[in-house]
Amino acid sequence: MHRMIKEHVEHLLMKSLREDGRKLGEYRKPLEITYGISSKTADGSARVRIGKTEVVAGVKLEVGTPYPDTADQGNLIVNCELLPLSNPDFETGPPSINSIELSRVVDRGIRESKAIDLKKLCIKEGEKVWVLCIDIYPINDEGNLFDAANLAALAALKDATFPAYDAKTGKADYSERTSKKLPMQAMPLAVTVAKIGQHLLIDPTTNEESCIDARLTIATLEDGTICAMQKGGDMELSVEEIDAMIELAQQKSKELLKVLGK
Repeated sequence: MHRMIKEHVEHLLMKSLREDGRKLGEYRKPLEITYGISSKTADGSARVRIGKTEVVAGVKLEVGTPYPDTADQGNLIVNCELLPLSNPDFETGPPSINSIELSRVVDRGIRESKAIDLKKLCIKEGEKVWVLCIDIYPINDEGNLFDAANLAALAALKDATFPAYDAKTGKADYSERTSKKLPMQAMPLAVTVAKIGQHLLIDPTTNEESCIDARLTIATLEDGTICAMQKGGDMELSVEEIDAMIELAQQKSKELLKVLGK
């Protein structure tokens, strides 16, 4: 079955076609973000749809202690849970390799770009800081979770506001909301470019993902500066292919930035 799918996908690509009629460098539609989907249970939230792929993300701000080597900075934690309801191949239990990789790719883009000024999350150096938790949940996996998860995380961060801080108890007071936004400094948009045979394409479907020889997820800033990359797949990439993938990602990130509404 897999061989038949691969032959079918590659046959279409030879004609610069895809199963759903898209061009190789085209995202599925709709490509949209809904903000504030869980305002009662999260400090910031968003839902992203890329075609039939749907991912939600929630941000929670808690008061905790800093890490010993970053005593003057808040903590950033990214967690992604791959639920069976989104894809029957996902299983309940401990985080899978795919779940860990997805979390790390989103985390690396945010962390390496310095998207959040973590020093501004410090309440009292060495003692108390804000702990910023980003939880990502794919609701339906029809391919390209990397881009959808990254976009959902950024949108949830953009949507987030701080709860009140009770200095007497040293805890967050979730009964009182503030209008204070997170100290965001950048938007690291991630674009995944897949290689199937000799063809490069973006936003692969699940069928196309099963045929991938190599993939490269590239997080770039608004000016095109690269802040993180993650390679997947068994095949190697030439320098020329990497350059082409980066150029394509830089172009498509501008489209994602418009969707993000910044």
